[in-house]
Amino acid sequence: MSLHLDRIEWMPSPPLAPDDGPIDIAHLRRMTLGDAALEREVLTMFSTQASRLARTLAAMPPDAPALAHTLKGSARAIGAFAVADAAAQFETLIKSGSNPVAALSRLHDAIAEARDAIEALLGQA
Repeated sequence: MSLHLDRIEWMPSPPLAPDDGPIDIAHLRRMTLGDAALEREVLTMFSTQASRLARTLAAMPPDAPALAHTLKGSARAIGAFAVADAAAQFETLIKSGSNPVAALSRLHDAIAEARDAIEALLGQA
């Protein structure tokens, strides 16, 4: 039985390492199936959510690990991998009882960079 591999339309694999920008545009496009309106919608929602969570996490609430986990997942979904990595590190430090202050600062910086990139992408810069 022949598989007819020459007839299959191959989808490119995600990159092994995200691109250098705060938002991996290729990843975002794959996740939104190339729908520009959906891209704009999820970028806007992420920017709002990330800003709100950054303010909330600064107060170190009891549910900070869960909030960081939420932020990590949202960031990965849109290709904001630096935010996701910073949120993961923050979440791990809180869960281990270590001092998360430096990690929180890195998270805030990553969020600021991602939000600046989002504003530029949305034409609001």
